[in-house]
Amino acid sequence: MARYTGSVCKLCRREGQKLFLKGQKCYTEKCPVERRAYPPGQHGPAQARRRKQSDYALQLREKQKVKRMYGLQEVQFRNLFRKAAQRGGVTGENLLVGLEKRLDNVVFRLGFASSRNQARQLVRHRHVEVNGHLVDVPSYQVRAGDDIAIRTTSRELDLVESSLTARTRPKLTEWLTLDEKNRVARVVRVPTRDDISMEIQEQLIVELYSK
Repeated sequence: MARYTGSVCKLCRREGQKLFLKGQKCYTEKCPVERRAYPPGQHGPAQARRRKQSDYALQLREKQKVKRMYGLQEVQFRNLFRKAAQRGGVTGENLLVGLEKRLDNVVFRLGFASSRNQARQLVRHRHVEVNGHLVDVPSYQVRAGDDIAIRTTSRELDLVESSLTARTRPKLTEWLTLDEKNRVARVVRVPTRDDISMEIQEQLIVELYSK
């Protein structure tokens, strides 16, 4: 599957806000988004001066922002949307909850990694266990009652240690509990829309895919 290997700061500048793709480095004052608050490229400043965007442009930008925030490719994101649409309830909320329940996102939320990219690497390199079993699939959907842990031989990894002790580490979300000393956590309940504090207009994504 294709994977983006360019500068992640360009992605943040394209969306006009920090997506926190580089973890702790995104909290520094040297972040390119703060120094150059316009899209990258030759015509970036001109795009920033445009006053009005079409409805389609707004919907596309919102979808791209969320997709990049969680580190998904288009096929993965669209498949997750289809599953969200098939479930009962509000499609947009189902989509965001599905994104939050991904194992790589849970590892990031717990503070075991400073970004979702790092969390994905931890999972793929077989450093994470779910209910005592190794799981190396970042898209694995956790459930209420699942125990998430860094495997015993990986608990002293520098990456995990530095992430847990970082001053910029985000506050632990209410639907997760963490035993930091033993690197063990539990999914207390399924997340809800209220647990997602990021500025996301999921209805725009629903409208885009519903065309």
